[in-house]
Amino acid sequence: MLHSTASAPDVQARRLAATYYLYAFLDEFVLLYPVYALLLTDTGLSIPQVSSLFLAWSLTGVLLEVPSGVLADAVSRRLLLGVAPLLGAVGYGLWVLAPSYGVFALGFVLWGARGALQSGAAEALVYEELDRLGLAGRYGRLIGRAESIGLAAALLATAAAAPVFAAGGYPAVGAASVLASLCCAVAGFALPEHRRPASGADKPARAESDPAHPRPTPGAGEPDPAEPDPEPATWWAILRTGLAEARRDRVVRQALLLLPVMLGIWGGLEEYTSLLAGEVVPAAGVPLLVLLVSAGVMLGGLLTPYGQRLSARWLAATVALSAALLALGALRARPEGFVLIAAAFCGLQMASIVVSVRLQQRITGPSRATVTSLAGLGTELVTISLYGGYALASTVATHKVIFALCAVPYLATAVALALRAPAVAAPPAPVPARAKGAR
Repeated sequence: MLHSTASAPDVQARRLAATYYLYAFLDEFVLLYPVYALLLTDTGLSIPQVSSLFLAWSLTGVLLEVPSGVLADAVSRRLLLGVAPLLGAVGYGLWVLAPSYGVFALGFVLWGARGALQSGAAEALVYEELDRLGLAGRYGRLIGRAESIGLAAALLATAAAAPVFAAGGYPAVGAASVLASLCCAVAGFALPEHRRPASGADKPARAESDPAHPRPTPGAGEPDPAEPDPEPATWWAILRTGLAEARRDRVVRQALLLLPVMLGIWGGLEEYTSLLAGEVVPAAGVPLLVLLVSAGVMLGGLLTPYGQRLSARWLAATVALSAALLALGALRARPEGFVLIAAAFCGLQMASIVVSVRLQQRITGPSRATVTSLAGLGTELVTISLYGGYALASTVATHKVIFALCAVPYLATAVALALRAPAVAAPPAPVPARAKGAR
């Protein structure tokens, strides 16, 4: 009889990855995404009203980002990841059942809350589960693939929305969106979690993979018996611990400053690629150029394991080269220029995930989701600032000029990455204490 050579931790890690990939896919496979703006205007909303809804959506994310991160350290992260898609399902259902300005506003608030609950909680759960298995080194590859899978799901949802909408209109795409969100919730509740809510948050957490403190691996669904049940930490204690770690650890602090710039600018700029494409090709060719850029972003996520091997200065060089390609591609003002833009987005996506991964590797305290949410808050603020700046710049400049100007901050970021090498230097690989004996 043949026996599998995969160790128990390896099998558990694969199950975690498969469940999280399914969660990432279903979270983005929402057929309402490509047509919700049309639903708003077809209901009779004016452009200022639509803009106010987008503002409510963004402000909800900003206001709830850090509180939700603290909550993810105080209660079950799996619970939050399961509940979050249900909020989206309620919002999408209300939009198509009772479309009105007030209902749309409620839906956008629920949508913003959904994203806030997921932000921080997902990264913390996945990293700590892998770390528990002694396989934290796989985190970058897993997260990079999940990002690409989510983007692929969004593209598939865009393609599927047209025939579904033609067959059943807004009720049909709304029902499909609700169903996808319900399935996403099921996947969220199926994620493994072997941690207790944070307690004694003023004390730094001991790394699970520390060989000096080995612990037996609990069985699936069993709590870790190493310590007695602690008293839950207060919300304020968890927040204070997360802020203290960011303030005390220079590497964490630098990553929290760099990540919002790296993620917020190109992430917000991606929303305007169709407008830039409209300056270059007729309307019929715009989707193809947008698809090319999206393919670059997907490839960037898949290249994350290779990016993790780069030294700090090579990572900085990647960001600088991406900035140059972004500016040259935009100013080229020809279809082939979008090849350069796609390459730029590929490099920026990879570099952003690498810095995010190294932030997770650096966090040691019990407030992992809280610290991660601080980066999410900064990213939200940078993105909102980019939207406002783009709107103002569009009154005096073309889209290609604005895109080129948005590349400038990345040159400064590249310099910061090179000069502050410890902030992005890969830490030494931990000794997987639990995995060594599992053959």
